[in-house]
Amino acid sequence: MTDKNKKKSDIIAVAKAARVSPSTVSRSFNHPELVKATTRKKIDAAVRRLGYIRNRAAQTIHGIRSGTVGLIVPTVDHAIFAELIQSFSESIEDLGFTILLASHGYDLEREYALTRKMLEHRVDGMALIGIEHSEETLSLLQSQGVPTIQLWNFSQTAPFPCVGSDNFQAGWLVGQHVGQLRHKKVAALFPPLAGNDRAAHRFEGVSQALSEFDIAIPDGWSLETPYSVGAAKEALVGLLSQADLPTALICGNDVLAWGRCTQYPGMGFACRTTSRSRGSGISKGHVSSNPR
Repeated sequence: MTDKNKKKSDIIAVAKAARVSPSTVSRSFNHPELVKATTRKKIDAAVRRLGYIRNRAAQTIHGIRSGTVGLIVPTVDHAIFAELIQSFSESIEDLGFTILLASHGYDLEREYALTRKMLEHRVDGMALIGIEHSEETLSLLQSQGVPTIQLWNFSQTAPFPCVGSDNFQAGWLVGQHVGQLRHKKVAALFPPLAGNDRAAHRFEGVSQALSEFDIAIPDGWSLETPYSVGAAKEALVGLLSQADLPTALICGNDVLAWGRCTQYPGMGFACRTTSRSRGSGISKGHVSSNPR
């Protein structure tokens, strides 16, 4: 059993065990590309044997990077964000970093508080979902000079580099397609738009494209529901029980589109060409599923 009172190993002990200088041990951690592979292996063996842990907090005081990147997502409840987290984590791990993860629950004020906490931990970079954030969050990141990237949406005028799709254009293309099919009775099923610029931009794109065909989505046919197949099915019950049904249903993402497809059998409808459904934002989990 490990002796809890045993003195913790320091960088001097690691250097002695690996038969290198303390500066070489430090360089191996902070700039491994400058140290020979054979030397790194000796140092790693000594670190494992002694159970040495670097004091990142002490390092950041002296201006040494923390080795962490903050990632704030809207939620971890959905597979599509879980896939992003996994991919992002693997990518930065290859560069020697680890993620510090948090979720704000589609609350941009909470996102600001989480951003502050991550900066207090001296993260080396930040990644946020979407391009619309509170002014306080954007100003804080700009004033601190922390490298920041925005994911899942794209705009030429975004305050930081962004990697993602133009959600407005995606929605516009869907609306154009529905209009070109000569549908006039169109309904929409989207997630809540507040605090979600991706969904809001897709809905704006859909609405603008439909207006070019003199199509407007009636208020009673513009539905908002949480990211859930069950919630989507429940939201559709009232719509599908009406005598006057839409001929096209546009869904804001794949989760809601699957909810629509699974609800039709229970309501006596089938997914036929006369009633079209489109979803945006496809995750691997829903591509591989087969709803019954």
